Amino acid sequence: MRQSVSNFSNVDTQDKADGNSPLNLAPPLLLQYWQVVIRWKWIIVGIILSSVVLGLVFTLLATPKYTATSRIEISREQKKVTNVEALESNDVGGDLEFYQTNYSLMRARSLAERVARQLRLATDDQFFTAHSVKSDDEGFFASNSGRALSAAERQKREKQAVELLLENIAISPVRGSALIDVSYTSASAELSAKIANTWTEQFIVQSMDRRFASTSDARKFLEGRLSDLRARLESSERDLVNYASQKGIVALGTSKSADGKTEVERTLVSSDLEALNTALSGATADRIAAESKAGQRNGGANSEALSNIAISQLRQKRAEAAAEYAKMLVQFEPGYPAVRALSEQLRVLDASIAREEGRVLSSRSAEFQEALQLERDLRRQVESLKQRMDTQQRSSIQYNIYQREADTNRELYDGLLQRYKEIGVAGVGANNIAIVDAANIPEKPSSPNLLLNLALALIAGAGLAAVATFALDQIDEGIRDPGQVNRLLQVPLLGSVPNIEDEKVLDQLRDAKSSLSEAYFSIRSNLAFSTDHGVPTSMMVTSTRPAEGKSTTSLAIATVLGRTGKNVLLIDADMRSPSMHSFMALSNSTGLSNFLAGDNDWQRLIVPTEVKGLQLMPAGPNPPSASELLSSDRMLLLVQQLLGHFDHIVIDSPPILGLADAPLLSRSVEGCIFVAEAEGVALRGVKASLNRLHSVHAHVLGVVLTKLKQNRAGYGYGYGYGYGYGENSRDPQ
Repeated sequence: MRQSVSNFSNVDTQDKADGNSPLNLAPPLLLQYWQVVIRWKWIIVGIILSSVVLGLVFTLLATPKYTATSRIEISREQKKVTNVEALESNDVGGDLEFYQTNYSLMRARSLAERVARQLRLATDDQFFTAHSVKSDDEGFFASNSGRALSAAERQKREKQAVELLLENIAISPVRGSALIDVSYTSASAELSAKIANTWTEQFIVQSMDRRFASTSDARKFLEGRLSDLRARLESSERDLVNYASQKGIVALGTSKSADGKTEVERTLVSSDLEALNTALSGATADRIAAESKAGQRNGGANSEALSNIAISQLRQKRAEAAAEYAKMLVQFEPGYPAVRALSEQLRVLDASIAREEGRVLSSRSAEFQEALQLERDLRRQVESLKQRMDTQQRSSIQYNIYQREADTNRELYDGLLQRYKEIGVAGVGANNIAIVDAANIPEKPSSPNLLLNLALALIAGAGLAAVATFALDQIDEGIRDPGQVNRLLQVPLLGSVPNIEDEKVLDQLRDAKSSLSEAYFSIRSNLAFSTDHGVPTSMMVTSTRPAEGKSTTSLAIATVLGRTGKNVLLIDADMRSPSMHSFMALSNSTGLSNFLAGDNDWQRLIVPTEVKGLQLMPAGPNPPSASELLSSDRMLLLVQQLLGHFDHIVIDSPPILGLADAPLLSRSVEGCIFVAEAEGVALRGVKASLNRLHSVHAHVLGVVLTKLKQNRAGYGYGYGYGYGYGENSRDPQ
């Protein structure tokens, strides 16, 4: 049953080496990590314990530190005392950008310099003492050393104070709120509270100063622009007045339009023209009326004559005289003196009436002439004013250009002047930063924290242990588990052998139920599948360097083959350092070197052993040059002759590294068994040895992993099953 399991393992291993098996025989990743931890467990434990002890010592020796915390609130929206808007919009960026900016401002060096100047920390020795800065430290100058500080020393102390402030200040936003905690840590509780409170106060002052300072450039710019606009306004108004004076434009009334432009409603010429035009209209009416009166020729029958008082009186007297004259004619003759007197009186009255009517008629003509002359004069003056008005209207085009330029400059000047006044009060507003809680003097130190420091030391120790383990694991390039053989060497794994420390190897091999015997029996079973005719008839066992278990493997394989009823010959070909005769307590007076030197009687060179079915050909006397003896064809001839008398020939070959013996011996055998010590030779050395065998076209049957520690026995499939069977099924007797 064990043989079947071992054989199946060998077939599976061979398939994986050929790349035909879909199964992943490598151990799980977590299991690999666990094996690494087990391998370096004492180093890991040592590093972790050292870290914890160092953390404990550091905690006990550390100076107590006190942390004072003040809390402030920074509002996103700023309340305004005035209606004047600031230059910068309140909606600049999002809340995240706004608060991140304030967090950075609270850690700014400029704020630390303000705090240092406010508290005069550069000359405060207690401040430096609270931060473990001694007077004999490099670059430190005590202010109470009995001498005045120079400018360079004071500057250096100020710089050092600022650096200490920035190192010990902590800005901690309260998640999900507008609150910020400002904490300061030092060896003095009073100093920590004072600095924390001063830090928040100076941050508020700095914020207000920055708000007012942000408008200084704008004020300077507006002052320059106002000066330029003032000069332009004066020049444009001067040009307007000069042009109006040159063109005789006298504005009697102006008004402002809806867009703020100045409009001239009345000028002196337009006012005169209006007045003269009104007078002309009246004169024309008077002339027409006078002309109408002058055109009546009815001898006084007109209404004016009837309304004349003098004419009316004369006519009344004539009527009386005519009545008296008619009365007298009734009594007297026309020649009668009284009658003649009345007749003369009537003639005189008629002449007076005619004269008076003539005077009335002449006065009408004079009035008509006067009205006509007045109308002509007024019309002439109106025409003259119309010409002046026309000239003035053409001149008003340029006048309006000057007026618009003056209005524009005045509007610009007034607007900038108003903006300049607004900037002066733009910073007047309620501060958006408020102190919620002032820092109190802490009663208990914030550090060192024993539990926290031990936890950190434990974590640091685990990290260092992980790094050290990884580094050591990478430096150690030996094969550590059977699963690496197929993956790294691309060679089948014949089996793995446990590390035997206390018991003798020969005693273990004599016990068929021992772990060593079970392991090599599993290897023999795997060898049965290495060729098409079963276990190779001739094979050699070699390794990279001495002391890897090569000779033990040779003896063990030969012993196991002998137990199965086979006739086996073990040849000690390591003529440089023979060891097989010592294992079996036999003589090494003659052996392989004799045959290679020319002695053809190989039968006398073979020595029987106590092991069933096993005989030994020792190495014989040490030759001057073993490689020269092996380079001949006598070794091949010997193997061919021996195969006629033995079922299997096992050759214990010298190591490969640095020697040519093993590659020469590989020509004489059917296959090679390569022995590798677990956690022994570096991987590159093992690969180099295998490459030397492949370069001479040697058939490598597989690798035997020796000296595998029991804590790695669970890895894979080398001897785990056999070892378990041998240990658990051993007869208690």
